[in-house]
Amino acid sequence: MDKNEMRQKHILIVGSGIAGLSCAIECAERGMEVTLVSPFPSERAQSVLAAGGINAVLDSHEEGDSIESHIEDTLKGGCNIAGKESVRGLCAGAPERIKWLEKIGTVFTTDDNGTIMRRAFGGQSHKRTCYCGASTGKQIVTSLVMEARRYEGLGLIKRRFWMDFYEALIMDGVCYGAVFYNEATADLEMIAADSVVIATGGQNALFGKTTGSTLCDGYAAGRLFMQGVELKNLEFIQYHPTTLETAQKRMLISEAVRGEGGRLYYEEDGKRIYFMEEKFGERGNLMPRDIVSKTMESTGKDIFLDITFLGKKEILKRIPEVYELCLKYSGIDISKQSIPVSPSVHFFMGGIAVKNNHETNMKNLYAIGECASIYHGANRLGGNSLLAAVYGAKVAACSIEKSALTDETMYQEVEAIFQKDIDAGRAKLNEGRQSQSVFPAVYIRDMLAENMRKDLGIVRDEEKLKKGLDDVTYYLSVADKIKYDKSEMPFLSFSLTGILNLAKATLLSAMFRKESRGAHVRSDYPDTNDLYAYPSIVCFENGEFIVRLDKEGEYER
Repeated sequence: MDKNEMRQKHILIVGSGIAGLSCAIECAERGMEVTLVSPFPSERAQSVLAAGGINAVLDSHEEGDSIESHIEDTLKGGCNIAGKESVRGLCAGAPERIKWLEKIGTVFTTDDNGTIMRRAFGGQSHKRTCYCGASTGKQIVTSLVMEARRYEGLGLIKRRFWMDFYEALIMDGVCYGAVFYNEATADLEMIAADSVVIATGGQNALFGKTTGSTLCDGYAAGRLFMQGVELKNLEFIQYHPTTLETAQKRMLISEAVRGEGGRLYYEEDGKRIYFMEEKFGERGNLMPRDIVSKTMESTGKDIFLDITFLGKKEILKRIPEVYELCLKYSGIDISKQSIPVSPSVHFFMGGIAVKNNHETNMKNLYAIGECASIYHGANRLGGNSLLAAVYGAKVAACSIEKSALTDETMYQEVEAIFQKDIDAGRAKLNEGRQSQSVFPAVYIRDMLAENMRKDLGIVRDEEKLKKGLDDVTYYLSVADKIKYDKSEMPFLSFSLTGILNLAKATLLSAMFRKESRGAHVRSDYPDTNDLYAYPSIVCFENGEFIVRLDKEGEYER
């Protein structure tokens, strides 16, 4: 028997949040060997911040609800530019994913009969968001970590932390592994694999102060973009309407508060104006997030969220984490006081373009979770992100299982070709360590974030976008010429170009879409235009950025 046919398939997964962990477990269940690589343990992943819940139409669904209704809500919320086949798979597969999560130890909130409870979430016609109190993400991560450790004991999963993605090993449209910066050895390390799965989260560092973790910086997507991987729908950036300002970041006030009856208002002449209810009726507070954020912005007022009527006992029972968060970070007792809220960057519908099986335009390279653009179209429904993470992980694992093993002789050829790149990377890292300059790389990242928040906010126009593009183009022109502060993590300097190219691609995508749709609002093009009723694709060819519409359904259908 051929030596190649005897070995087990080796899968490299980059990112250890809910998507990465789920995919590692799914691959291990299928007998594949997995190396799960991340710069930090899963307990620090952004996934633990997901508070609200995960959508699924279960057998005990609310009267009138159905999987078809979930599909319709998802497509409508995404302004009908998400693929119908991919969304149908997501919604139809949701009940099985809930059962799987329960099986591995996720403890959902239940009623006295043991039935999983559901809450209302924005943009949905029925209550279908299953939850674990107000810490659903944390509970799911905990159960996934325990399950992953079981497969570690069986020798099928190997977890490696303190490793930063550097670049993929891509040759002739095929991915053969990836290169990482090993923080322990302060050196670059190559890992070969039959398939590589990117699960690195969103692009928070582009905007700095967001509801998410800046550890999710978008570098992987930016670097892959420079290596020929196509990106999609970058202009669609979801602003969560209810966040609380703190010194460090924007703290997410979960949609669960509005799901439990919380009401948005502003004060005028000493009276409360419940503007969402006045404009959209009884369920106005649970309109899709883009609509709530835009409406809040248009008032020009300070906005507050009231849940005091629920009473302290019920608040502590239903949303204890929100109570503790507001008390700890702002001294607000939400059983007695309203919460001052404002919109903030929260989720990226755009990211790495993937087909229905989650494979990119490079063979054997997959993307899942928030870094992959597939299910959400122009705007995401609350509760669909966790579902997309665990469902997409299974889809990718099933596709990888069917793929062919890579001939081991190819690894030697690829490693030899990439050795020059790695040697050059090492030289650059050593040069940075020996530099006496005190210019911090983080300074450029901070300026970028400030400009992106200003020029790519909730409402955009041509003038702002052009200014943002000019600024990013300038940063790119100097990023590789500066000797950075050697006291910084080397990753901060070598990641700059990838992050800046991602920012430029995002601004160009926003300029290209001359309409308003979902989370993309242009004051100079306020109407939705059917000419743009397709996903946008941006690619990097010979140093040029090219944006087009995916009219033929190259990726999802």
